[in-house]
Amino acid sequence: MNRARVALVVLIAVAISAFFVFDLNQYFSFDALQSLRADLVEVVDARPVLVSAVFFLIYVAVTALSLPGAAVMTLAAGLIFGLAWGLVLVSFASTLGATLAFLIARFVARDAVQSRYRQRLTAINRGVEREGGFYLFTLRLVPAFPFFLINIVMALTPMRTWTFYWVSQLGMLPGTAVYVNAGTQIGQLESLGGILSPGLIGSFVLLGIFPLIAKKIVDFVKARRVFAAYSRPKQFDRNLIVIGGGSAGLVSAYIAAAVKAEVTLIEKDRLGGDCLNTGCVPSKALIRTARLLDDARRSAELGVRQLSAEFHFSDAMARVHQVIKAIEPHDSVERYTDLGVDVRHGHARLVDPWTVEITNADGGAQRLTARNIILATGAAPFVPPLPGLDQIEVLTSDNLWQLEALPERLVVLGGGPIGSEMTQTFQRLGSQVTQVEMSPRLLPREDAEFGAMLHERMAAEGVDVRVGTKAEEVQVRDGQASLCVTTPDGAKEAIPFDKLLVAVGRQARLEGFGLDTLGIRTGRVIETDEYLRTNFPNIFAVGDAAGPYQFTHTAAHTAWFATVNALFGALKKFRVDYSVVPWATFTDPEVARVGLSEDEAKSQGIAYEVTTYGIDDLDRAIADSDAYGQVKVLTRPGSDRILGVTIAGAHAGDLIAEYVLAMKHGIGLNKILGTIHIYPTMAEANKFAAGQWKQAHKPEKLLQWVGRFHAWMRG
Repeated sequence: MNRARVALVVLIAVAISAFFVFDLNQYFSFDALQSLRADLVEVVDARPVLVSAVFFLIYVAVTALSLPGAAVMTLAAGLIFGLAWGLVLVSFASTLGATLAFLIARFVARDAVQSRYRQRLTAINRGVEREGGFYLFTLRLVPAFPFFLINIVMALTPMRTWTFYWVSQLGMLPGTAVYVNAGTQIGQLESLGGILSPGLIGSFVLLGIFPLIAKKIVDFVKARRVFAAYSRPKQFDRNLIVIGGGSAGLVSAYIAAAVKAEVTLIEKDRLGGDCLNTGCVPSKALIRTARLLDDARRSAELGVRQLSAEFHFSDAMARVHQVIKAIEPHDSVERYTDLGVDVRHGHARLVDPWTVEITNADGGAQRLTARNIILATGAAPFVPPLPGLDQIEVLTSDNLWQLEALPERLVVLGGGPIGSEMTQTFQRLGSQVTQVEMSPRLLPREDAEFGAMLHERMAAEGVDVRVGTKAEEVQVRDGQASLCVTTPDGAKEAIPFDKLLVAVGRQARLEGFGLDTLGIRTGRVIETDEYLRTNFPNIFAVGDAAGPYQFTHTAAHTAWFATVNALFGALKKFRVDYSVVPWATFTDPEVARVGLSEDEAKSQGIAYEVTTYGIDDLDRAIADSDAYGQVKVLTRPGSDRILGVTIAGAHAGDLIAEYVLAMKHGIGLNKILGTIHIYPTMAEANKFAAGQWKQAHKPEKLLQWVGRFHAWMRG
């Protein structure tokens, strides 16, 4: 805290102390007001302007310093100034005093609070930025909420000062009027509690409910405005229509059927989406084959002098497709039909906010209506507009699985999760792989040491890793294709290849579904609110199409929120929760994360401590010859509360689950340390990381006294 803050805090503390030391609160009681009633009226008749000014300044000071007495002063205003002038004085004095209290609290504490609790305050900050005025208005209408507490709490949020001022002025006006009017009848009141009669309390309750009713009315008006150009059906064919049969769409349809809603699921390709058919499942199947070949090459490390493997790429790809077929029944038409879902095969297009047209493969079309619609249209690999790409067959995660022969020379464009997974996999399968990444390190979303760890492992396995390298164009000369790049030192170079895999990210599928015709707002993804509604309140978007995370597990996560809000939103709506989202990159070493990285904590100005544990020292990792990697935990300074965890090593994607649970339910490192972990397992790495934190925070002074106690016990 700087000197100005310290000085202000000291000044306020002195003023508040003086108020109580000199027993000034005796003048701010109901009894004092009644006893001085005649004198006060006489003084105001003699000097109305002076008394008004003094009263105004005292009221501002009392409210700015959060001193007791505002309620009595409000009554006094009615007593000595009458309803009209008393209401004007109190309305402006209370709002000005509240704003000063707001500014004082903001100056003294907001930066510190936001820095310390930034992660937990993220959702609150977003809510205040979006609808803070409405919530403040509601709080001001209900006197059950302490006046001074509202000032302080709002000061710690991003609410603008002007918004706080005018909303407070408006929101406090009804309650102020009630109290000032009560003050005009002070002689008939026996106590301050008499003001809060059952009837008056009921009035305040109605005032409190009014903003909620008003919000419903505003939502209704907005919906009417959005729907004005369309004719709403008198009845609907379905409760819900889901467009897209990937992870998000399947979960949405499943939940709707489980709660006995009539639901139609529309998919133009295969159910299961990218994850089953072209993403998670096939990639992990091929990674497993590559890992087996790598184990064979490393057999000497495991006590086997020589272990040979006869490998044919076609066999590996056949296994990939067998794995897909084995998992397909989980996402089959038959399964979902048995669950009660009406599954339709065809292309879906929005006709109006309630109507979807389904075009079959033979060109036939049918229209269905539904009260609510969920867009789960997914995402596709992004192929950058690189000059010369049109001269070659570009591989992406979509068509990679149709490869019939192992490319001798493969260039992978992209150093993120997909690019890194396939780089290592194809290198282990026998290709010579060159990986090109424009940023200075692999896995640019993770902290630098994890990208460096993977880089080192890739290079040791023979991958030509090019970071800080920009792809410029593809050239084809005499049948030979090359990727022309600019190296980190500015030199130009051509990298020859037989196949080029582009893995630089994914983009939401937005075209062809009628979004533009209907006017559904989109950017890089379909824009939604915190309830996953588009600008049409009955049309929701989930999964990769809506972002912000493009993972199968987050697609399923958002699907739950959207479906419940679609079917039961009239009764209760749920804001989607992104507070604890984990992910993993399935390279060797695996890299998994939940919560903040150190880079993110620095960029957001969040105070943190770092605890690390090297997996190279873990017994099970040593026994498995997987003794490499690290657990890195970020905690609040002096606390065991977890801000984020990154794990690199064997089975990191599984190990991270313990920290996901801990962060979701507020469990700290002390409780992880106190949990029994089976020996010898990789999961002990989590316990030892917690032990490292505990070692760094042991109570040295207390231990010195404990040592003296033991010395005394020895005589």
